[in-house]
Amino acid sequence: MIQREIAKKLKSLFSAFPVVTIQGPRQSGKTTLAKMTFPRHAYANLEDSAVRRLAERDPKAFFERFSPPVVIDEIQRVPELLAAIQVEVDRRGVNGLFVLTGSHQPRSREGVAQSLAGRTALLTLLPLSIRELCKAGITHTRDEYLFRGFLPAIYDRKHEPGDAYEAYYRTYVERDVRQLVNVSHQSEFELFMRLLAGRVGQVANLEGLSGEVGVSSTTLKEWLSVLEASYVVFRLQPYYNNFGKRFIKSPKIYFTDVGLAAHLLDISSPLQAARDPLMGGLFENMVVVEALKTQLNKGIRPSLYYIRGKNGNEIDLVVEQARRLHAIEIKSAKTPSDSFTLNMDKFAKSISPLAGRYVVYAGDEWPIAGGGKFVNFRNVAALIDGMTQVARRKEKER
Repeated sequence: MIQREIAKKLKSLFSAFPVVTIQGPRQSGKTTLAKMTFPRHAYANLEDSAVRRLAERDPKAFFERFSPPVVIDEIQRVPELLAAIQVEVDRRGVNGLFVLTGSHQPRSREGVAQSLAGRTALLTLLPLSIRELCKAGITHTRDEYLFRGFLPAIYDRKHEPGDAYEAYYRTYVERDVRQLVNVSHQSEFELFMRLLAGRVGQVANLEGLSGEVGVSSTTLKEWLSVLEASYVVFRLQPYYNNFGKRFIKSPKIYFTDVGLAAHLLDISSPLQAARDPLMGGLFENMVVVEALKTQLNKGIRPSLYYIRGKNGNEIDLVVEQARRLHAIEIKSAKTPSDSFTLNMDKFAKSISPLAGRYVVYAGDEWPIAGGGKFVNFRNVAALIDGMTQVARRKEKER
C-alpha cells in the first residue's frame, strides 16, 4: 500500500481530540488510511446493512460491539449516530476515541457541526498525490499522469484507468448525485459533466452551458453544488482583496481527479493526452490539485487563488502566506520561455509586489531572470511546503 502523507497529521490530531473526521471523495483511500494508521482499532462499516441497522436502532449495543477506539466508516449513512457519539465522548472524557469517515460533505459537515462541535478535528483526503507516488517509486511522465489520474485503485490494485474511471463515474458520481438531488435528465447530466471536463481551469458560465445542455442555469447550479459537495469538482476562488473592480470575481472549476476529466473527454492513452487540444487545461488542473493536496495533507486550510483582470491577463495560481502573495504560472511546455512570466511581471509592477515568482512546467528547474524559478511539476509539493515554511519563519520574526 502507498503511504499517505496525511497519516502523520491524523495521528497527531487523534491524540489531541476525542474524534477525528476524515472527509473526501469516494475511493480516495479514507478507509485504507484509517485502517493502516490504526490497525488495532475496532472497525464498523455503515455501508453494511446489518451494522447500519444496529447503529440506527440501538446505539448503546453498537458501542458495546464496536467499543472505542473505533473507526466508523461512511458516517453520513447514519447521521443520527453523531448525537450518540457526542454522548459517548462526553461520558468518557478522553481523547482518541473515534475516527469517522464520510463522503458527502453537506450531510457529514452539518451533523458534525451540530453534534461534535469542539469535539472533532477535520481532515480532507483527496486521491493520491504526485509526491506520494514518487516516494513509492512510481514516477510517470506528464502525459501518463494525465491519463492515469490518481485513484488509489489504479496503483494499489492495478486497475486499468479506463475501467476504473468508468466504474467510478457510474457507481459513485451518478449514485451520489441521485442521492442528493433528483436528476430526471440523466443524458443531460452526463453532457454537463463532459462539458465541465472540457472547461477545466475556466470560469464556469452556467448561462452559456444551459443552452448547450438544454436545462436551466438554476438546475446546472444545483448540479454543480452537488458535484462540489461530493468532492468531484472544486472551485478555485479569485483573489481580489483591495485590488478594486478590475478583476474577475468568479471561481474557476477543476476536477478533484484529473483522470476523471480525461476519461470524460474520451482520452484513452498517454499519447492521446499529449495531442489533445485541452491538454493545457488538464495539466493546469493536475498542478492546482497537487498544490491543494499538499496543504490538505498537512491539515492546513487551503490558501490558493487565481487572479484574472478584466483585460484577460491572468496568474494561474496564487498562494497567500502571511499576507504575502506567491505567483505561479502553469505551462504544459517542456522548454522554458521568458514569455511565461509576463503576466506576473505586469502584476508586480502595476498592482502589488510578489513574494515569489514561479513557473510550473514539464521541464527542468531553471532560474527566472529577475528572481524566481521554473519548477518541474513533480516538485509542486516541495514548492508549496517551502512557501509555508518561509511564512512561518516570517511570523516568528514579527
